[in-house]
Amino acid sequence: MKRTRNGRGMPMLHYAARRSVLAVLVAAGVVVLTYLIAWVIPSDPAGVWAGPRASAAERARVRAQLGVDRPVAEQIVRYVAGVLRGDWGLSVRTHRPVLTDLLTLLPNTLQMVLAGLAIGVVVGVPAGLAAVRWHGRAPDVLVRTGALLSASIPTFWLALLLQTLFASRLGLLPIAGSHDRAVLAAHPVTTVTGLPLLDAVLTGNGTAAADLFDHLLLPALVVASYPAAVIARMVRASLLDAVGEPHIQMVRSLGFPERAVLGRFALRLAWNPVLQLLALIFGYSLVSTFLVEAVFDYPGLGRYAADAVSSLDVPAVVGVTLLVALLYLAANLAVDLAQAALDPRVTLR
Repeated sequence: MKRTRNGRGMPMLHYAARRSVLAVLVAAGVVVLTYLIAWVIPSDPAGVWAGPRASAAERARVRAQLGVDRPVAEQIVRYVAGVLRGDWGLSVRTHRPVLTDLLTLLPNTLQMVLAGLAIGVVVGVPAGLAAVRWHGRAPDVLVRTGALLSASIPTFWLALLLQTLFASRLGLLPIAGSHDRAVLAAHPVTTVTGLPLLDAVLTGNGTAAADLFDHLLLPALVVASYPAAVIARMVRASLLDAVGEPHIQMVRSLGFPERAVLGRFALRLAWNPVLQLLALIFGYSLVSTFLVEAVFDYPGLGRYAADAVSSLDVPAVVGVTLLVALLYLAANLAVDLAQAALDPRVTLR
């Protein structure tokens, strides 16, 4: 491992710079590949923009305006240059800048994903600890069985099940949407972070926070089903490996209670693979929200992407793909840097 007089300071900066450059190159590759795939699919963006009754001259004018009459290589170069300037093109369906549409809808999707991941961690880590604490006994079997079912159940089926049970039958939670318009009209949320529920909590808007929470809970539970299962299994597997380490055996021989051995000592060793997993789960959860948003009629990137695909809105499809790729790369970079900062065993190269 490289070291300097500043410890891991300079190597950490070099490591972060290299990872950032790699992330940018991957993002550029995603843009080019997605644009090529979208270009191969037969579509008529000018026809969608101008409408079915537009004349040939009007369609030709729109094609020139959108730049789709140029060679595909030139289109890609112009698009990449536009992305660097903050111009992600115009949606042929909404007639608005794609980046404006995405930034308007991103908070709802991001809020759902982060809530699902939080629930997954809160449920998965204790479940994994319990499985190791009572390894081979009933709690262990229960955790493994529950994790298998939770990871295997189709997302849309679980969404419909929870929607039917808690919304339709019991009437405890809203069946669809992200908020009640009347509630937010009477109690508007002041933007602080951009995440509606968090902003309502931070500004003390209890009425709006309660309404936003009620609408978010069921979609977040559906999103959390897979992360909770995977995290529980990873924590269980990592802890079983960690408890065999010599210093963990020494701690146990010193008379520490089993709860302290697992929670204070062994869990520290188990966090590294769990952190690695969180970036992958984040990316998976972003994509899985597309089905969840469709079932719950939740306004977010998923519904926007579905509408874009159905209308062959190429700029919007490429924009959603690019944004999801950037979010995943950012999460992966953050996890890598966190691991390098927290674990001295990580080689900064």
